[in-house]
Amino acid sequence: MSKPIESYALIGDGQTAALVARDGSIDWLCWPDFDSDACLSALLGDDENGRWLLAPTEAGEVRRRYRGDTLVLETEFRGDAGAVRVTDFMPIRGHHSIVVRIVEGLSGAVAMDCDLRLRFDYGALPPWCEAREDGAIATVGQHRVILRASVPVTVRDGTLAAGFTLREGERHAFTLTCTASWDTEPEPIDAQAALDGTLAHWECWIGRFDASRTQWPGAVKRSLLTLKAMVHQRSGGLIAAPTTSLPEAPAGAMNWDYRYSWLRDATFTLGAFLNAGFTDEATAWRDWLLRAIAGAPDKMRIMYRVDGSRHLDEWTVDALPGYREARPVRIGNAASTQVQIDVYGEVLDTLALARRAGIPASAHQEAMEARIVAHLEEVWYRRGSGVWESRGQPRQYTYSKAMCWVGFDRALAHARLDAETRGRLEALRERVRTEVCRDGWNEGLGTFTQSYGSHALDASLLLLPLVGFLPADDPRMAATIARIGTELDQGGFIRRTRATGDGSDEGAFLPCSLWMADCLRLQGRKDEAAAYLERVLGVANDVGLLSEEYDVPGKALTGNYPQALTHLAVVNTALGLSGPVLNRGGG
Repeated sequence: MSKPIESYALIGDGQTAALVARDGSIDWLCWPDFDSDACLSALLGDDENGRWLLAPTEAGEVRRRYRGDTLVLETEFRGDAGAVRVTDFMPIRGHHSIVVRIVEGLSGAVAMDCDLRLRFDYGALPPWCEAREDGAIATVGQHRVILRASVPVTVRDGTLAAGFTLREGERHAFTLTCTASWDTEPEPIDAQAALDGTLAHWECWIGRFDASRTQWPGAVKRSLLTLKAMVHQRSGGLIAAPTTSLPEAPAGAMNWDYRYSWLRDATFTLGAFLNAGFTDEATAWRDWLLRAIAGAPDKMRIMYRVDGSRHLDEWTVDALPGYREARPVRIGNAASTQVQIDVYGEVLDTLALARRAGIPASAHQEAMEARIVAHLEEVWYRRGSGVWESRGQPRQYTYSKAMCWVGFDRALAHARLDAETRGRLEALRERVRTEVCRDGWNEGLGTFTQSYGSHALDASLLLLPLVGFLPADDPRMAATIARIGTELDQGGFIRRTRATGDGSDEGAFLPCSLWMADCLRLQGRKDEAAAYLERVLGVANDVGLLSEEYDVPGKALTGNYPQALTHLAVVNTALGLSGPVLNRGGG
């Protein structure tokens, strides 16, 4: 049986990440990059699909935490025989990606198991393994993985194993290094020096955040650290999550690959880093965005690989049974080729926010803004797939059209325009606003709806005040916020859309609950807004991580994990409730 999603903690090296379960098993690792094939895939299958267990032979009490404000994980196991502590981390990437596990005896004499089952090609392909004096070596195709251990390691049927007894005061270190199979073998690392350096890296980075700025400093810092772990240190791109195919509905088919960078998250990302004082990360994200778009906005994708490349062909891993039988397991994302009209407004909003924050606009940026606006003039009236990436028939989505208004609005505020162009864009901006307020509004229901002429409520409408399309206290917007707060409510959380009741329903969408908090704050209802934020923080796991959604009846996190959009919203909402912030709408 798959472990609960909330049982996992995150470690990472700035170019990939691993998930460590409470039982001491690393069940997910893609090497060498976020979107590479997984070599540990037990998260989406079972132990034979790849895991690395380091834990006492006998089960007992488990406690864990991150050491301070870092991504160094400490797990303590206590049982009748004694207690041990396992410290897991990944040193910030140098030439090679490395997982380090240090186990210390705290009391007694505890029998320990180390069980490493590398399975490349998403759990299907065991490497060729050989034991060595200092551990073992595994080779498959382009990859060579070196396990170095301070205890003897045996190789049996593709498993690298070590059994040993750990006494009080004793300490053993295990390092797992990924290299190209044809490269010179790297020298061993000093595990303690790597630990000290990793702690110093994270402490130095988060130390730039002024925790006095918020009533929720612990949650904001943990969200920032989690986001930083999902930023590719070389490209500056932010992945949506380090996982694929964690289901949005139990045992359902809503299983998507989130190991990519979405343009729809661009302004949330920039705003979160800027509001928290991390200008370098914000600038790197702006630069990534411009490189990804290149010179052809008419060929813009809604998502890219973290290095900025475009091909995300979708296929399924039939050999993996899926998380709790949720199939198919998808690799790649076919939604990358969808037409989503809102993305042009998102990009222009991001670039405008960067300008307002004082990030200088390059000649590249100015040229791209002009091209995007020109393209938006040609396509704004078309149908699209919407912000939730519906795979059904394209529609005139209300939020998407409002983002077209945002695109024209930001261009009018910042672009160098001649009188003729300015007049044309002003007329277009007004035309779009008039259309959205007329066709996106359902008079009988007294609310804005998901798409023109529909009766469906959609929580993406909560973003309209946040982008400055209408004030939160505008009667139409206030009515929409109120109706979403009642009809899309599920146990104090906000769903994206109404439940269907057919057994395929996803959980409450955690970012939507935080957008509701932002709207309430803009209406002056800070106590109610804070209650939404605290409900979301209340479902974080024991180390402060959040997924995309929350299964209210099952009281469990669901969807890909940890989810950048949720943690971005935590940062923006918590800082917004605590004082002045740089808002998307220009305030």
